[in-house]
Amino acid sequence: MTTIQDTRTLRHSRLLGVGTYRPERSVPNTEIAERTGLDPDWIEKRSGIRSRRYASPEETLPMMATTAAEKALAAAGIGADQLGTVIVATITSMEQMPAVAVEVAHRLHAGQAAAFDVSAACAGFCHALALASDLVRMARTDYVLVIGAERMTDILDHSDSDTAFLFADGAGAVVVGPSDEPGIGPVVWHADGSRNAALKMTSPWHDGTGTRPDGRPAITMAGWKVFRWATNELVPATRKMLDLAGVTVDQLDAFIPHQANMLITDFVVGELGLTARTAVARDIVTSGNTSAASIPLAMEELLSSGSAPSGGLALLAGFGAGLVYAGQVVRLP
Repeated sequence: MTTIQDTRTLRHSRLLGVGTYRPERSVPNTEIAERTGLDPDWIEKRSGIRSRRYASPEETLPMMATTAAEKALAAAGIGADQLGTVIVATITSMEQMPAVAVEVAHRLHAGQAAAFDVSAACAGFCHALALASDLVRMARTDYVLVIGAERMTDILDHSDSDTAFLFADGAGAVVVGPSDEPGIGPVVWHADGSRNAALKMTSPWHDGTGTRPDGRPAITMAGWKVFRWATNELVPATRKMLDLAGVTVDQLDAFIPHQANMLITDFVVGELGLTARTAVARDIVTSGNTSAASIPLAMEELLSSGSAPSGGLALLAGFGAGLVYAGQVVRLP
């Protein structure tokens, strides 16, 4: 029997650069309150959010993703023609095909790159990062572009008091490439489909019974169920991420969880025993919940503000609809 040849050998991978795109329009809690009847102070107390970004019609998903990608490539010192793969994590593309990643690769003139999308909701970025790391480690490609991009406002019922104050728009990207030392730890990921009703769409796209004024389906969420699941699952999951990477809590320079809710972040910080030495991402305050975009957006904010050092160790943890989670320890670009 003929044996398939594979001469690739394992090597190391790391993040080389990060870039973001934040929509121009900032929406304060007072504006959300006018539509939902919620108290602005209650919104901040319940979620940690003071304002969020909404994309204009011109700030499309491919446009935001491409702009973030261009910044990440520039930060990494890598040309688009060097990319072997482009991966976009998103749940808000209004077109089933082609993939957003294909359009982004075209706009970047990354003519030699493979391109595909990943759908894992708010954990999508960490799923995509795990795939990118393995592609580089197996020498399948030298450089992979990973993007989290969302227009959550396209799938929001803006009158729904359970979700309208949470979600927002934006994009973040990283370049993954080879390294002399390990820069991306093993992924820890899990899916629990028995809890899918906690966070889902109100109806299928095709049946025309959507709850939005335009007839499209919208997000529906049992927030307390998601909160209870996240606080139960994330602590042991993040501890496993640290264990597999051989990193202790006191060695972490940054903790960058999905920006879902400040209360969830604070709970995990307390349970892990993180100290003031570790910068904790709280980008949700002015960005809201941007689903798959939230981790790279928060990463860039920590780095640009000087709160976390380039080359520092960071714990990433995404979680969301499914219900699913994924995360890993990385060295910051």
